[in-house]
Amino acid sequence: MDTTVIRGLAVSARIGVHAWEQGVAQTLKLDLELGHDASAAGQSDSLADALDYEAVAARLVAAGAERRFQLLEAFAEHLAALLLAEFNVSRLRLAVWKPGALPGADTVGLVIERGIERRPAE
Repeated sequence: MDTTVIRGLAVSARIGVHAWEQGVAQTLKLDLELGHDASAAGQSDSLADALDYEAVAARLVAAGAERRFQLLEAFAEHLAALLLAEFNVSRLRLAVWKPGALPGADTVGLVIERGIERRPAE
């Protein structure tokens, strides 16, 4: 299993339990590890065979603007489900960071892992 990594992707979203948070877009940061088979892309050197991380990033940015969320948990689950459904990803690890959410802390975050790692047939 191969892993494509994206670190520090800025995504604007309306997220939070407080009324003022629902009225303004906040910048969240995402860290992703996307499990997939990169061998075909390694052999062909063709984007058509690769996990297009630019398309992944664009989809996540768009998802941040699509609807409002109260909890990081709901936002993370939404992103994980669409990545598994829309891209050739068999597993993922997603960290969602909300800078400035807690006084005295740089950031608050949630890390989830979803999907099933494919094992080669024996």
